[in-house]
Amino acid sequence: MRVPIVVAMGGNSLLDPGLPPTVENQFAVTARAVRPIASLLQRGERLVLTHGNGPQVGFMQLRVELAKTQIHEVPLDSLVADSQGALGYMIERDLRQELRRRGVAYEIATVVTEVEVDPHDRAFSEPTKPIGKFYRPEEAEVLRRERGWQMVEDSHRGYRRVVPSPTPIEIVQLPTLRRLVEAGVTVIACGGGGIPVEKAGDGTIRGLEAVIDKDRASALLAVKLGATRLFITTTVDAIYRDFLTDHATPIARIGVRELAALAAQGQFPPGSMGPKVEAAIYFLERGGREVVICRPEALEEAFDGVTGTHIVSEVA
Repeated sequence: MRVPIVVAMGGNSLLDPGLPPTVENQFAVTARAVRPIASLLQRGERLVLTHGNGPQVGFMQLRVELAKTQIHEVPLDSLVADSQGALGYMIERDLRQELRRRGVAYEIATVVTEVEVDPHDRAFSEPTKPIGKFYRPEEAEVLRRERGWQMVEDSHRGYRRVVPSPTPIEIVQLPTLRRLVEAGVTVIACGGGGIPVEKAGDGTIRGLEAVIDKDRASALLAVKLGATRLFITTTVDAIYRDFLTDHATPIARIGVRELAALAAQGQFPPGSMGPKVEAAIYFLERGGREVVICRPEALEEAFDGVTGTHIVSEVA
């Protein structure tokens, strides 16, 4: 059987900024995003899918805030679980329909996944993970004042709320995921980085108020499943040197050591490309062969080496 390939779908790639973020529109955007995935499955590749949830869990959190005087509040770990189910259903349904249209039959299953973190991770005192929609500066100031949210400017696109983003340690459902992958099921797992939990000495699990970065969780999952390739789709076509400057330069192919050196120079902002680069380095330093960063619609071309940034353990 072929070694699985992990494809991490960005949460923003499941939204079209030109359309209202209704559920109907998200289904339509997701239907486009899964077409290259269907093409790879049709070619016989074995895929494990993960996905982001930043915008979607932000919408859910906003609903909670707006309704907190009327109904009970929902903690962030439960919102991550809700978004895993909702987005997994969306991806699963659209992908199944696309495969059926092509006359291809594949079993697809979404696994609501818990991911263990250290409750003493310094991320809990230094929130950095952006979630939710982008706000204008004056809107962000109101949210700081009235809701106590921590807000940061995100890659010159506006202000977003930031929450703790602890490092993933273990994937609770890993044995189940392994069995499904070995059985040939296309699995959707670790949605939104997984539900952040801590595990006590007696094995008891408790949810935590945080959002794990989905690229870090995807890299951990890829390592644990023995994957050799990790694809990360995002809103830009490649990694750039000097991004958002007049001399921005796309990187087509780079070794992990050179990438780490660029990261040490501060080339990749923590709220944008930084976690993707960290995930790539983590994966490649633990046996992975290649990480590819590309747009979702260019996934098949990136798979064939035509587009995107290809990060390898060593440059030939």
